[in-house]
Amino acid sequence: MEKLKQLGIILGILFIGNILEGMIVIPIPGAVSGMVLLLFLLLMGVVELRMVEDVSKVLLDHLLFLFVPAGVGIISQLHIIRKEWLPILMIIIISTVLAILSTAMTIQGLRKISRGREE
Repeated sequence: MEKLKQLGIILGILFIGNILEGMIVIPIPGAVSGMVLLLFLLLMGVVELRMVEDVSKVLLDHLLFLFVPAGVGIISQLHIIRKEWLPILMIIIISTVLAILSTAMTIQGLRKISRGREE
């Protein structure tokens, strides 16, 4: 029963994220706004980690299965990918480089902050 309650909390926040998707002018997917909302609620202490921890672990353990629909969607659009492969490839390369750089810069910044606190 506890896991069902935890799943209800996560699905409720996802539902609220989907509602926000329709209300916000910025094109943010409902799942992303739901995750941001969950993070905010966890940081504020409204939702405690123990309230969603068990179901979250199960979902993370089976994360690979959640990518199957996206893979099927990509395969169903191969005719578009064949026509536009070069721009798609450039976007993938540029976004990967930007993600790596932003992650590296964030880690370096956090290390500097951490070293400053230790001193």
